[in-house]
Amino acid sequence: MSSTPELQMMSPITIGGQELKNRVVLAPMTRARCTPAEDPLDPANTNPNDLMVEYYTQRASGGLIISEATAISELGSGWLNAPHIRTADNVAGWKEVVDSVHAAGGLMYLQLWHMGRQSHSSYHPSTNDIVAPSAIKINGQGKNNKNEAVEPETPRAMSVEDIKDTVQDYVRATRLAKEAGFDGVEIHCANGYLIDCFLQSSTNKRTDEYGGSIENRVRFLQEIVEALIEDGSYPADRIGFRISPNGTYGDMGSEDNHVMFPFVAKTMSKYGLAYLHLMDGLGFGYHEKCKPVTAFDVKKEFNGPVICNVGLTKETGEGMIRSGAADLVCYGRPYISNPDLPERFKNNWPLNPDPEYDAWWRPTGAVGYTDFPFYKEE
Repeated sequence: MSSTPELQMMSPITIGGQELKNRVVLAPMTRARCTPAEDPLDPANTNPNDLMVEYYTQRASGGLIISEATAISELGSGWLNAPHIRTADNVAGWKEVVDSVHAAGGLMYLQLWHMGRQSHSSYHPSTNDIVAPSAIKINGQGKNNKNEAVEPETPRAMSVEDIKDTVQDYVRATRLAKEAGFDGVEIHCANGYLIDCFLQSSTNKRTDEYGGSIENRVRFLQEIVEALIEDGSYPADRIGFRISPNGTYGDMGSEDNHVMFPFVAKTMSKYGLAYLHLMDGLGFGYHEKCKPVTAFDVKKEFNGPVICNVGLTKETGEGMIRSGAADLVCYGRPYISNPDLPERFKNNWPLNPDPEYDAWWRPTGAVGYTDFPFYKEE
């Protein structure tokens, strides 16, 4: 079949002084493929491995690869066999990934992750608790460090000192990301994890300078960004952030999100950041507590590149770019099963079927991870 060079998603774009060869982005997805250990607290099961090197390198033809969510601290961790960025071994493992992606012509950002109330105290032997902006327990089911289903715990409301310490955890993790060779970092502010719980009124009931007004609820994110810029591991235009105003994941959704998140976009615009990554699609669950926040809503407020994400097809992604609502398009499930997704889009090649749900984030090794075929022309 003939190629379609007119696709806007295949055009280059410059972010942070680096030219991305196209506007197709690999979504950050927790895949839990670190090597399992008998002891769930064995730090070996937080290190990137050769399988992860292969997975990311296979997908290096995208304009930007965003890593899976990566824990910045013990207290921020809480997913078995998910990677961390805390130790020399973590750095060494990630460096092998990044070096291989670079050798294949790709660019890669690390996603910085604090799970907040979605974690479990069994992951945190130093404190034996979990934290959040307010002591509000998540509805649903939790998991301990043996991957057993448990009743969710009520988080401890963070003190101001806790908040300041956590800001420094982000700084230390970002220094290690730089040491590992990442091109930049993405701050995970989505899906009901710690920063999202500060942003949303349903989970932030604080009465101090970090709660109440929309200005106060964005303060924690601002302090993280300002600290990273001041530290200087990366310039502002190599720091992105991700938000999910429409989603239900993590028991989230607030009645004022349609006001809050455009305000977040406007507030963060002043820093000259790499991009705003918006989970605007409704395919990951929609809370219906207010009107959905669209890519265009945040594009009007954010003076920088916008990445849109969730449920995009080739056609809808191309439409988002052509309409001006977004500058880059981010794919998850299609990129899992199509390691050569940009080439398939460009050449009108058919896609492999979506992966089985069990392969998304269960420790199935190469199965459903690196075993999807590249397209071969007849």
